[in-house]
Amino acid sequence: MTILDSRALNRATLARQHLLTRSGTSVPEAVAHLCGLQAQEPQEPFIGLWSRLADFKPEHLDDALTGRTVVRTHLMRRTVHLVTSDDALSWRARHDSMLRQRVLGTYRSELGSIDVDEVAAAGRAVMADGQPRTMSELVQALEDRWPGPPRRVLGELLVAALIPMAQLPPRGLWHQNAGVHNLPLAAWLNRDIDPLPTDGDDPVGQQLLHRYLAAYGPAASADLRAWCGLAGLPAAVKASREGLVAFRDERGRELLDLPDAPRPHPDTPAPVRFLPAFDNAILGYHDRSRIIDTPHLGLSVAGHRVVVVDGRVSATWTVRERRLRIAPLRPLTALEAEAVRAEAQHLILFLDEDIEHVRLDTEN
Repeated sequence: MTILDSRALNRATLARQHLLTRSGTSVPEAVAHLCGLQAQEPQEPFIGLWSRLADFKPEHLDDALTGRTVVRTHLMRRTVHLVTSDDALSWRARHDSMLRQRVLGTYRSELGSIDVDEVAAAGRAVMADGQPRTMSELVQALEDRWPGPPRRVLGELLVAALIPMAQLPPRGLWHQNAGVHNLPLAAWLNRDIDPLPTDGDDPVGQQLLHRYLAAYGPAASADLRAWCGLAGLPAAVKASREGLVAFRDERGRELLDLPDAPRPHPDTPAPVRFLPAFDNAILGYHDRSRIIDTPHLGLSVAGHRVVVVDGRVSATWTVRERRLRIAPLRPLTALEAEAVRAEAQHLILFLDEDIEHVRLDTEN
């Protein structure tokens, strides 16, 4: 079985993530291909798309959100994601058990023996009037019936797990600071959520596997689980195996992939890319060593924005007081530093935040 080293996996990831060459696809097409973008920080997906799409402008994502082709909702890993409306409706039922289990596991003592189905029915009844509500407003309508749990805990149970919700614009629009107002997905999209198929081969899981490999492969089963947070995927993997190809990484793990997916030569040049907090290219794996070194793994979960140089996370970046500051994690060559500064100038124009200076730190 062919062994793929870290650099080969790195270039495959960059190609699948549109980070080797910016793509000319539309925003909905890109969001679909990427299987969504993590979006608990509302402005970060704009940076992620700018780094991946040619001629991307913020209004392109704004239009997709207000036009309801893209939606903000809790999905993979119980995290707010931007996904296409079609994927939200197709994938939500498969995520229901995971979403419930994660909230109940996190707040086991606070929720006690609460009947979650009864809470869900009551919450849906409140939301049936079609009026968007904040989490606090929804809890306020129910807290007399369930006075025990803390308001925040009951709200998270309702909004992040029990009732499939869309977070409505202007939340998530460019340069907007709007709070979260929720409406059931089916009401916002005027379409019902797809019921969970009873097929024992897990057809939705198979779709998730193929879509994941198209955007992240080659990857191990553990990477797939880490990305979506779902259990019970072995049936989907088993049913799909004949149509996939297999490799091994340097640790001996089996990696699955789509036969015709791009796997560029390891020496393919990789341009500098400025990535947002919680970017897919890092958080989409259990083993993130293909793009980030072990000493820096904490950056990816702490919400740091990063700079990718020669395909690897090599710096962090921040914007404060009209200054774009870049802090290298390793010494940069003169050519690398020049490329970082050049891409930083493009980023400044995109961010449109009156940034006056770029500072590239010389200390590591």
